[in-house]
Amino acid sequence: MLGAYQYVMRHPMMVAGWITDHLYISLIAVVIGTILGVTTGIFIAEKGRKQTADVVLYFAEIMMTVPSLALFGLLMLLLSCMGLSAIGLLPAVITLVIYSQLPILRNTYIAIRQIDQTMIDAGKGMGMSESQLLLRIKLPLALPVIMAGIRNAMILTIGIAAIAALIGAGGLGVPIFRGLRNARMDLIVIGGISVSILALLIDGLMALLERWFTPKGLRS
Repeated sequence: MLGAYQYVMRHPMMVAGWITDHLYISLIAVVIGTILGVTTGIFIAEKGRKQTADVVLYFAEIMMTVPSLALFGLLMLLLSCMGLSAIGLLPAVITLVIYSQLPILRNTYIAIRQIDQTMIDAGKGMGMSESQLLLRIKLPLALPVIMAGIRNAMILTIGIAAIAALIGAGGLGVPIFRGLRNARMDLIVIGGISVSILALLIDGLMALLERWFTPKGLRS
């Protein structure tokens, strides 16, 4: 621990750069994953799409079981065949977006499906269109559960993003793997503790946002 503290004091900008890169990769992935996951979740939650929902959720569950290193390798191969950058930010973000889908998709689907039908019928009785029902009734009521899914996806992404250092994406995985290669316990401690602290801070911030986005009438 003393060695890690001394290293941070000697190289504060380097450590700050690792943290910034890690947060940057994670945020990009979660923003893209949220747009994709919430949109898809709303689509499959509509009536008559039960089979589609089962297939989509099952596929998302399968992707969660694929080891991250194997997925990185597969994406590097596919991107290189397409003439795109096979290392760095692009494959890292795509991989993290894939891993973020299950909690966001599942929570969005469940939240929309569990809305009381009488509230939807009341909205229809007031002459609301489908888009108005979605924006004024369904999404406000489903938002707390959707935010919980985004919160879980963010914490998951921060943890997996450390492995992205192996393909040149940077982040807090850099000191961890550098420390493993060179038997530098101080670097391993810096990377591991920084990832943990970052996850805890983001979890606390997301908890505040989750409460802020929850309609006052639904707060306990």
